[in-house]
Amino acid sequence: MSISVADQLDLFDIEVKTNQRDQTSTTFIGNMKLPVHRWFRYSAGFSADWVKETIRQYAKDKSMILDPFAGSGTTLVAANEIRFPSIGFEKQYFVNRIANIKLHYTFNIDHTKKLYNEIIHCPVSKDFNFDGQPELLKNCYTPEILSILIAMRDKYNEIADNSFESEILWLAITAILRSTSHAGTAQWQYIQPNKKKKNAIDPYAAFSQKFSEIVWDLQLFNKKNITAQAEILNHDARELLQAYKNAFDILITSPPYPNNYDYADATRFEMIFWNEIKGWSDLQTRVRNGLIRSCSQHSAAEKLNLDTILHDPLLVPISGEITAVCKELEQVRLEHGGKKTYHTMIAAYYLDLAKVFINLRQLMKKNSIVCFVIGDSAPYGVYAPADIWLGKLALAAGFESWSFEKTRDRNIKWKNRKHRVPLKEGRLWIRG
Repeated sequence: MSISVADQLDLFDIEVKTNQRDQTSTTFIGNMKLPVHRWFRYSAGFSADWVKETIRQYAKDKSMILDPFAGSGTTLVAANEIRFPSIGFEKQYFVNRIANIKLHYTFNIDHTKKLYNEIIHCPVSKDFNFDGQPELLKNCYTPEILSILIAMRDKYNEIADNSFESEILWLAITAILRSTSHAGTAQWQYIQPNKKKKNAIDPYAAFSQKFSEIVWDLQLFNKKNITAQAEILNHDARELLQAYKNAFDILITSPPYPNNYDYADATRFEMIFWNEIKGWSDLQTRVRNGLIRSCSQHSAAEKLNLDTILHDPLLVPISGEITAVCKELEQVRLEHGGKKTYHTMIAAYYLDLAKVFINLRQLMKKNSIVCFVIGDSAPYGVYAPADIWLGKLALAAGFESWSFEKTRDRNIKWKNRKHRVPLKEGRLWIRG
């Protein structure tokens, strides 16, 4: 790399001044230029610089930070950077592993380089069986490229020693899988094998670049004396964690949006590569069943009964509104070819978030600050107001007040689009 650690330190000291209404503050875009945050591109997220600003604004000397939907660890890494302890929950085990790697900075450079050299110099099998590989991988790589990546994977599996250094190498390989593929990758990280990229990066160059990036960032954090004060737990936010009752002063998070994005599918490509799953059918049992029910694939797999969900006492604060929306969706879905189960998805989503708020009220201290980055939805054109419904559920759980701050409009570029309901994204502020 051409830039020195000293120069990177100077750059790192320049804080990005984020306007509270800056449209990019509720997206992950800016994080791809930041140390550690940039190790893995995860579409679901928000600005790390905005997180640091928010913590500084509201934190006291011994404040503890919580992110119950930690994802790839944005809030936790940001809290580490400004030296506040934090806890995160993340049930998507593959993403949990990625976040956990981003939360540790003490490493043995010699051991790390040794593992790197063994992987990048590993021989590629002359008898590589391209036809025997999973269909998704065959659709996304040429035989030559896939043979190199599989050789790297197999060598990693051979030398992995459960150390943080070997985890670094696992992440470096994982992070280059999409950039080395000729297949298109949509904004939300779905793979599109029929859409081709103009330029796919050579696996050796991509691996070397990602490895160097990670090592430089680790050295940077060490020179800044940034230590790990965060922990990510494989915990479901819908369930109370007794050990942390009344423990947190600030909560910054972004739950799944009820817009039919399948978070279990977000890393299906990587999980298939690592032989974690065999295909789509494994997602429900291995991943999706531990997540918030925010997509129709999830609600359809669980064969949910709409009336049973709508009559749950936790939905009483929004009963009339959500019943009207879900009953309309129950009819409207029959007019569409896919007949997607949006009616049970919307009901289950808000029931799940009601459970989350009940638990969070017990985890958060009195007068705490809670911020949810949220987006609303309009499946099949039927609008569901996320800010109002979540605000009411928070009050019913025992929080004192809520307000909504819009950061940007969504779903407004309607050319050749089926759904023409304007949506918004923003921050739901809740007082403890």
